[in-house]
Amino acid sequence: MKIQNYNKTIMTSTLFGLVSLAATGQEKRPNIVLIMADDMGYECLSCNGSLSYQTPNLDRLAEQGIRFTHCISQPLSTPSRLKMMTGKYNYRNYEYFEYLNPNQKTFGNYLKEAGYSTCIAGKWQLNGIAHNLPGNQDIDRAQHFGFDEYCLWQYNHPRADGERYANPLIIQNGEKLEGVENSYGPDIFCNFVCDYIERNSDKPFFIYYPMALVHDPFVPTPYSPEWGDPDRRYERNNSHFKEMVEYADEIVGIIESKLKEEGLLDNTILIFTGDNGTNVNITTLTKEGPLKGGKSFTTDAGCHVPLIVSWPKFIKKARVYDPLIDYSDFSPTLIEAAGGVSIAKDLDGKSFLPVLKGGTSPVKETVFVHYDPQWGNTSQNRNRFARTVDYKLYLGNRFYKIDNDPLEIHPMITISKKEKKIRSQLQNILDRAEKESPWILEREN
Repeated sequence: MKIQNYNKTIMTSTLFGLVSLAATGQEKRPNIVLIMADDMGYECLSCNGSLSYQTPNLDRLAEQGIRFTHCISQPLSTPSRLKMMTGKYNYRNYEYFEYLNPNQKTFGNYLKEAGYSTCIAGKWQLNGIAHNLPGNQDIDRAQHFGFDEYCLWQYNHPRADGERYANPLIIQNGEKLEGVENSYGPDIFCNFVCDYIERNSDKPFFIYYPMALVHDPFVPTPYSPEWGDPDRRYERNNSHFKEMVEYADEIVGIIESKLKEEGLLDNTILIFTGDNGTNVNITTLTKEGPLKGGKSFTTDAGCHVPLIVSWPKFIKKARVYDPLIDYSDFSPTLIEAAGGVSIAKDLDGKSFLPVLKGGTSPVKETVFVHYDPQWGNTSQNRNRFARTVDYKLYLGNRFYKIDNDPLEIHPMITISKKEKKIRSQLQNILDRAEKESPWILEREN
């Protein structure tokens, strides 16, 4: 299925009134660089309390920008990516693991409509290869979703055909990269991003970089002693996870330096986050004690992720933002930053752009998560919940105070009058979701 067959579904008009501020002579719009690490939970950053890994570049961004302490993702990669890219809850558009239906519209589409130059680099995994869905070999799919250029792993080839690290299988603007036997995939993605910044420095651009790091396999990086032996470059050991975290941090520093070199850093919104919690085979030492990764689970360790935003033009000193942000909020934020009008009625998220410009009011008091992974044995973890910063209520009435019970072992039974009010508020959110899209407890095979 080629792009022209489904263009009319998405690309017919600028439905939400995006306007080009450049054409009206108003303030120059910011560049936007969104970097999302793969399987890096909140605890992996030293500025968030990690004692196992050092992340000096991200720590510096936090010291110059805003560090968000309660960013909530989905517990698994594809569900998170869809929620972030479309600004919608998963029950609206999540059909299969590793798939984004071409009838959807992403932040790439919106920003391109707003006049931005756009690109994506890193991990794709959205064509529907695993389910052999129509169009899974479409090399124009990234452009369909609004990206002018791309450099991607797992685009129209499954993971079994080639990995993402040593000797990676990467498709760049329609062509398979050759001669990469001694290359490291994350370096290729980083170089592509830096080259794109240099080539597009005279116009507003949006770069979405869903990293390959730090997803398993946990293997050597070019800084590891084992890298010198090509036969050991996919030698698996959990000890390499530390090296991978710190390599991801270095890449962030390289991109920041490139923006500075091009004179673009001041008016660039540079965002770093993670798509879900850390791999369950990794335990990180933190200032509050050891924390086992919770990827694929709906506990805090599965969906509490780092979020740091730098924008020197507006963020003049370090701030910590403690209220909630969730993955549905990214699309409306980027759209508003690019000059789009409010689209709150069309998307589930809320823009946190006012926070980036100095606002202190909470964007939202609650978040809602619909999680149906449709992947392997993680489907046993499927559920819905609503939460405040401190409390969490699942469909089915399990109610937790998160700080007291982060592993969600003991549902609260005796609660105060204040807690009853919070529980009622969260129940109303779940009831609205049930009315709109009833939860099916057993999926038909």
